[in-house]
Amino acid sequence: QDPGQGPRQEYLDAFAGDDDVFAARAPHRTAAPARSADPYSSVTDWSADDGVGNTLAAAGGDDGDDAPPTGEPVSAKGGKGRAFTGVAAAAVTTVLAVVVAGQVADGSDAGGTTSQSAAGQARDAHGSSSRADERATPSAPAPPLTYEQKLGKRYPLGADLKGSGKFDAIPGIAKAPGTGQKYTYRVDVEQGLGLDGELFADAVQKTLNDQRSWAHNGARTFERIHSGQPDFVITLASPGTTAEWCAKSGLDTTEDNVSCDSAATERVMINAYRWAQGAEPYGDAILPYRQMLINHEVGHRLGHNHVTCDKDGELAPVMQQQTKFLDHDGIHCRPNPWAYPNG
Repeated sequence: QDPGQGPRQEYLDAFAGDDDVFAARAPHRTAAPARSADPYSSVTDWSADDGVGNTLAAAGGDDGDDAPPTGEPVSAKGGKGRAFTGVAAAAVTTVLAVVVAGQVADGSDAGGTTSQSAAGQARDAHGSSSRADERATPSAPAPPLTYEQKLGKRYPLGADLKGSGKFDAIPGIAKAPGTGQKYTYRVDVEQGLGLDGELFADAVQKTLNDQRSWAHNGARTFERIHSGQPDFVITLASPGTTAEWCAKSGLDTTEDNVSCDSAATERVMINAYRWAQGAEPYGDAILPYRQMLINHEVGHRLGHNHVTCDKDGELAPVMQQQTKFLDHDGIHCRPNPWAYPNG
């Protein structure tokens, strides 16, 4: 052992505090010294396999073996042993401070790890925000259909549907807009059709009071009511129910699935299948076909009978059976929904 160096820790640990650390001893220990319960034992236990102990041993020039010290032991009392122990403890404290400082400098302390983790989370949060900003903005909902668009659509309904035969009156009043002879009517819709009864009632009021219709030139005006006794009841009904009511007036609507004015009753029957699906002579012109249905059947209620066009290429009169045909006897007629198409 070099002069001026303190005794190795393993030798100090082998004796009690009052023992002389330089007293003669057996060449070899029979059992390993008990490890300290010190919570910092990984730093203060200077065993040969401890990283810190190896560092300190190397710094002191020790070769790290377990050979006993050589030379004549110096006579010393327990006080000196404790002094040497204090020196060793001070050295350990110094080394511990250096190691901890090195860890702080390396950024390996728990605080540094937490800071790095927080920074990573911040970057992730920023990335998530950026990705959210890049998402496509949902498109605005489509605007509601206009009256004309709704009347221009087909709606599902079976050609052989037989409804319940029970009707609901559309509530509300639509005042007569003109000053001519006033007719009052109610709109009934058979239950379970799945059709828009309000739209149907709106179409009846607008159509009948159009100047191209029976209100032409102020001759008539039409008012919808929902209670009391009307002049007639415009009824939207399934094909089966329409046939029943038309049969009460001796009319057969089953052959071509058509509508009728059941003159023996209060009801003007509009076949819901035709209202929903249209008819072949009008093709995709669903809105004018529906206007024609209303004008044609109310025309019967006002006393008009069936007629046809007389010349090729003319507009078909509104009282022609346009659900069934446009052309007749070699004459081609054009579709027309109005009693007075020129207004």
